[in-house]
Amino acid sequence: MNTVVTPSREVSAPLLINATRLYDSLMTLAQIGATAKGGVCRLALTELDKQARDLVVSWAKAEGCSVRIDQIGNIFMRRAGLDPSRAAVATGSHIDTQPTGGKFDGNYGVLAGIEVIRRLNDLGIETEAPIEVCVWTNEEGSRFVPVMMGSGVYAGAFTLAHALDARDRAGISVRDALTNIGYEGNTPASVADGAQRFSAYFEAHIEQGPVLEDADIPIGIVTGALGQRWYDITVTGMEAHAGPTPMRLRKDALQAALPVMQAVKDIALARQPHARGTVGFVDVFPNSRNVIPGRVKFTVDFRNTADEGLMEMDAALREAVANAERETGCKFLIEPTVYFAPTAFDPALVDAVRNAAHNLNAPSQEIVSGAGHDAVYAARTCPAAMIFIPCKDGISHNEIEDALPEHIALGANVLFQAMLETAGAKAS
Repeated sequence: MNTVVTPSREVSAPLLINATRLYDSLMTLAQIGATAKGGVCRLALTELDKQARDLVVSWAKAEGCSVRIDQIGNIFMRRAGLDPSRAAVATGSHIDTQPTGGKFDGNYGVLAGIEVIRRLNDLGIETEAPIEVCVWTNEEGSRFVPVMMGSGVYAGAFTLAHALDARDRAGISVRDALTNIGYEGNTPASVADGAQRFSAYFEAHIEQGPVLEDADIPIGIVTGALGQRWYDITVTGMEAHAGPTPMRLRKDALQAALPVMQAVKDIALARQPHARGTVGFVDVFPNSRNVIPGRVKFTVDFRNTADEGLMEMDAALREAVANAERETGCKFLIEPTVYFAPTAFDPALVDAVRNAAHNLNAPSQEIVSGAGHDAVYAARTCPAAMIFIPCKDGISHNEIEDALPEHIALGANVLFQAMLETAGAKAS
């Protein structure tokens, strides 16, 4: 893991971003793909995504940034530093959304980074290390899978070819979609192939959950992200007529699946406070009122702060499946589909966030991210940390997603201070 160089010059007085400009920028970007309910539908690599990318790039160029685009369409907007030999201190997120997305998920992290650069220019401050703002491609995974595609390729979680070959429901590949919108870059997309590494990466984000709002705390100091294990489970029984078939002679796939679904909840409850267990999708066949279900497919999503905890949950799930098979005579097929190791963010950068919140007199608490973010993949390549702000009612991936302007400003100020501490700064 790279180390973060402490700054040789410091700005002594706390400095603040332009809160009105940041909020106005968020609202301007939200007009691209705006929905009737006040949200945003801007799927990755669509014409609307192109318009949003063009706008953000134009804002960065107006501030004197150089822009490079890599082979998976990630955008890197760079403000030069005093020491060109230093690796950049980076920040960013994504600007693609869910089909019923909101104004702040991802967008906040990108535009908070743009505001950092704008404010440095306003104040005539130069940094020892360059500053970069990243726009990562297809974080949401709404149109193409895998999710967190751009940062995943960057970190080597999957290959560039695998990502470029991914297709949406209409059969359009990522490769063709990038060409269609003019964002097929030519710089290396993976650090293994020579993509530039950062000395540090910060990401500001709405929490997407209710913890901070429930505690009435405006700043979350994110110490890490939960690891994840996902599964597809298929239960096979036998369809039969609901009337003539006695209960004791049935092979009801749905009834066999139910105790395993309940076990998913119980497995997570037994490993609190940070374990999560969710059955989010269920498909029943033939799904007819008077037919005993012969096949059920459902998903399992396990999350935990420790890999050992995830392995314990995996073992408990398999035990529950074995019990259900033995008791019902139905057959279960478990197919693991996703694995993200738990991520611990860099202690020095976490301290930089903590120091920034303290210097701004901002109430804060440590928090673990329950969702995946581009910072999780960035952390495989350099020291990384995240800053959370509350979102209204903990709601995200929803058109009613909202955040208070004062929290938006405060989170960006924490980001600003943490980046100044890490990059080194002096007034020109």
